[in-house]
Amino acid sequence: MRQITNLKFNEQGLIPAIVQDADTGEVLMLAYMNEAALRRTLSSKEAWFYSRSRQELWHKGETSGNIIKVLSVWKDCDSDTILIRGEPTGPVCHTGNKTCFFQKITRQDIEASHPEEV
Repeated sequence: MRQITNLKFNEQGLIPAIVQDADTGEVLMLAYMNEAALRRTLSSKEAWFYSRSRQELWHKGETSGNIIKVLSVWKDCDSDTILIRGEPTGPVCHTGNKTCFFQKITRQDIEASHPEEV
């Protein structure tokens, strides 16, 4: 098997992968990929990731049925982060929300937790 070159995986062999809705530009989620997850994603055109807690590959939507159809995969300027542009077939977040990024942090949140640092 040929090695994937020009990508900087971390010491655990992982690279962050940001998933973006190709139609709206909305950031849907962040997960991690190892080389096997990236290969499966590129070959299947569906998002695969590596679960750091379970230490195994997982196919996005394997339990919910809400897969992400991958349209393109990009790397950033430092080659240490991946951007997946795709089409979700339903809510992406395990909470049932469209995106995992639905909780806004405000100045009041920061002041309440650490008022001396604001």
